[in-house]
Amino acid sequence: MNATGQPSKPRILVVEDEPAIQRGLCDVLAFHGYAPTGVDTGEDGLREGRLGQYDLVLLDIMLPGKSGFDVCEELRAELPRLPILMLTARGSEEDVVRGFRCGSDDYVTKPFSIAELMARVEALLRRAQRNVVSRSDPFTLGDLQVDPESRVATTGNHEIELSKREVELLALFAQERGRIVSRRMLLQEVWGFDRPERLETRTVDMHIAKLRKKLGDAREVIETVRGEGYRVAF
Repeated sequence: MNATGQPSKPRILVVEDEPAIQRGLCDVLAFHGYAPTGVDTGEDGLREGRLGQYDLVLLDIMLPGKSGFDVCEELRAELPRLPILMLTARGSEEDVVRGFRCGSDDYVTKPFSIAELMARVEALLRRAQRNVVSRSDPFTLGDLQVDPESRVATTGNHEIELSKREVELLALFAQERGRIVSRRMLLQEVWGFDRPERLETRTVDMHIAKLRKKLGDAREVIETVRGEGYRVAF
């Protein structure tokens, strides 16, 4: 609540060096009921983000000074629960995976539609408000033992650190063990999208690819069902 007793508007930091794009993003966000603040360098984005007063950060990759990757990594280390949505004209798989590795929650490739951008923003804010990993009990997938509280998976003597979203992905696969989990279901249950059928996104595939690489020899626990989704058969 603010001083007048009205609900406070979610505060969104827009880090974008192109004046027209920054202004457009702030206008759109304000129109949809948010309180945006725009900055145009990586250093300013990092300084503002560190204040801890923002509910979400929209972060461009190509910035003067510090890159969006660097800003994301430093903000994630200091504010692990801060939702970060990366904006990029670089849509290659390598860049997207790098963005996820440095801690972004999602990404949008320019040019993007306002409808898609707002759907991503709303979903990230909704997930942040829940602020819990709903499936908190330890579970196993084949030889993989997962502890959601510590966000660590163990296979043999090897420990693998997981992100919150990776824990949620594995927990959903464990819950649906033996059944096909569609991309639509993953977008609904893990990303929080209400109507994922209206979105064209490779977010799920990028996260699964990153998770499989991290799991190493245990990656085969997640089976791809061509044209339908994923399945854990163990």
